[in-house]
Amino acid sequence: MSTVGQRLACARALESVVRDIAREVILPRYLKTARNRKPDGSLFTEADLESQDRFIEALPRLLPGPVLGEEMSGEEQAHLWSSGRAGMWCIDPIDGTTNFANGIPFFAVSIAYLVEQETRFGVVYNPVTDESFYAAKGAGAFLNGVELPLRPAAPRLHDAVAGIDFKRISHHLGDELAVRPPYFSQRNFGSSALEWCFVAAGRLDVYLHGGQMLWDYAAGRLILAEAGGEAAALDGGSLMAGPAIKRGIIAAANPTLFLEWRNWVAAHS
Repeated sequence: MSTVGQRLACARALESVVRDIAREVILPRYLKTARNRKPDGSLFTEADLESQDRFIEALPRLLPGPVLGEEMSGEEQAHLWSSGRAGMWCIDPIDGTTNFANGIPFFAVSIAYLVEQETRFGVVYNPVTDESFYAAKGAGAFLNGVELPLRPAAPRLHDAVAGIDFKRISHHLGDELAVRPPYFSQRNFGSSALEWCFVAAGRLDVYLHGGQMLWDYAAGRLILAEAGGEAAALDGGSLMAGPAIKRGIIAAANPTLFLEWRNWVAAHS
């Protein structure tokens, strides 16, 4: 995977695998599967587990390397993270499980391939809308073959549409955003992977989330970067420090808007 062309070819091959498994395993269970709870209280369904198994089987056929999945134990994830520096897969078989289980058509498969713990290519796919976002490092980002972004970002924060997850940010910052919002309007969709892609596409201008895991953004972060956007951890730490670390996220569709957004959040945190 030494060339941009090879990475882009891998992204397109991955896109085909993701579409096939999503159509065979995930969509037939949409509106038909029960919710279950993991020990940490988060949700999963049989579709999460079966699709993860299918990806664990299929992905090493594209490129060698272990597959780190959201539905694995913390011990398994830590082992795979440390042993997969030469190449590994990071997957969330259904990002937005609550939406999926409740019949809300806003969820996605998110898959990234990492080398030296940095994403080389990734795909985020919503099987209900048949929208496939993908990117390869150095080769740009795309939605169903159309280069991103689809529209220019808002010229300033005052005009921006923001993606905000209020439940995971501090009460003080949440109050400031609710009472004196610096942006034009706010949305929250319940699928982190798709929200990253919406910033990349220009559907959202800025983004804030108080706690995401590696599989939430391993693909979306690259898609945003290749579309010209910028992102960082709220606390200034590394976004690629490991699978067990929950990070607050701040992002924007371009560096100028990112600077204005980050400065406002820092001044009101």
